Formats: sequence, C-alpha cells, structure tokens
Amino acid sequence: MTRMQLVELDAWFRDLLRLDDLAGIDPALNGIQVSRRDTGITRVAFAVDACMETFRRAVEQRADLLFVHHGIFWGHETRLTGAHYERIRFLIENDLALYAVHLPLDMHPEVGNNAGMAAALGLHEVRPFGTYRGQQIGCAGILPESRTIDQVAQTLFGGSEQTLGVLPFGPREIRSVGLVSGGAPHEVEEAIAGRLDLYVTGDAAHTVYHRAMETGINVIFGGHYLTETWGVRQLSRKLAASSDLDTLFIDVPTGL
Repeated sequence: MTRMQLVELDAWFRDLLRLDDLAGIDPALNGIQVSRRDTGITRVAFAVDACMETFRRAVEQRADLLFVHHGIFWGHETRLTGAHYERIRFLIENDLALYAVHLPLDMHPEVGNNAGMAAALGLHEVRPFGTYRGQQIGCAGILPESRTIDQVAQTLFGGSEQTLGVLPFGPREIRSVGLVSGGAPHEVEEAIAGRLDLYVTGDAAHTVYHRAMETGINVIFGGHYLTETWGVRQLSRKLAASSDLDTLFIDVPTGL
C-alpha cells in the first residue's frame, strides 16, 4: 500500500494552497493541528468541520489524517478542558492526524470554495471579489446565459428550500454574480457597488434584507456549510489524482 510521510503531505498542501501567503491575516491556525505517532499516511478523509462526528467517521473509515476547513485551533491559546480536551484525546488515542485550512481554501482559484461554485455555474470573466482584511477571498463573474435566482439556487444548493434564505430583489434575468463562501453577508455592499445582479454567501443577516430591497440586488444565503463543502470535495479529488493515496469525503451537514 502506498504511503506518504506526513511531512511530505504537509509540504504538498502548503505549496498548493499557499498557506504562508495569509500568515497574519487568517485567524485560523492553518496546517497540521494534531500530529500522529505513525507518520505514514495512506488514507485521507476530508470534511468541513473538526468535530467528534467527523473524527469518529474518519476512524471508522480507517483514515490516517482528517483534513478540515474549520479546525480546532484559531491562532490563540485554548485551555485543554471539556469538549476541547475530549476532541484532542480522541485524535491522539486513535492516532488520527488533523489538518486544517481556512481562508486559503476559500480563495484558492482552482480548488477553493468560491472557485467551485463559480465552476458549477459556468462563470466566465472570473475575477477576485469580496475583500477581507485586504485580501479578496471570493470571486465574481458572468453567467454564460441568463438564469433565474431559483435556477442558481438549484445548481449550487439543490434548491431554494435548502438555503437559509433567498432575497429576490434584483433582476429576474441574472447575468453577473458575486460569490463569498461562509460568513460574509455584509460583503453584499461590494456587490451593490459593483452593480452585480446576484450576491451569494453562506450566513444570513437580518440587516441585509432592506439594504438589498432598496438597492435592487438578488441575494442567496446558501448556508455556511453548503457554501464550504466545495473546497474539501475538490481538494480530495485533486489529492487522489496527484498521488496514490486513498481519499474520501465525510458529509456532516449542519443545516446552517
């Protein structure tokens, strides 16, 4: 069975995702968050969140490493007590390494969350969009043909009923779209300034409702989880195609 050393896999992720470029900007502790005794890796599981459910399922699937978008360390000291201690204890006892990548996976132009949504919609003239701490972590582009807001929601999230909310306050025939995965409801202001037909993000915000209505823009709050499965799924496929490692995706939807 093909094995890759953890240090080699770390170098592969760091090079592809350019982790060092966002050092000091991303609040997450990107990279290896928990190591393992046996540093050889044969199977890698991918999931959105570091939680006991994904840990258990990764162990059941005999994964050596779990790659997540939301890790358990966020750039500051955290006491090893309660649920935080239990998570780390479980990882160590089951020799499961944990690897986390936050903003670099949102913004990556090939395997990122926003790039995945843009590709699913077939956007062209794709450009950086959505400024966070001086970095544009989302993207915007033009649909190949006009689509309704319900059609976009169907393509990205399986239907409007799967989202947190849809604000159909803009043009019925949508051509221009801005995308910022996760928690970026107030970045709608950049979409308004850019005269986009539709803004798509994860989290919803009450205060966006009237702003969107008064400025005439469509908004889809797709849910934090559903806008951030794209990156881990694409990265799983990329790793499988680039190595002989086994990969799998663990789906633990939160509905939020």
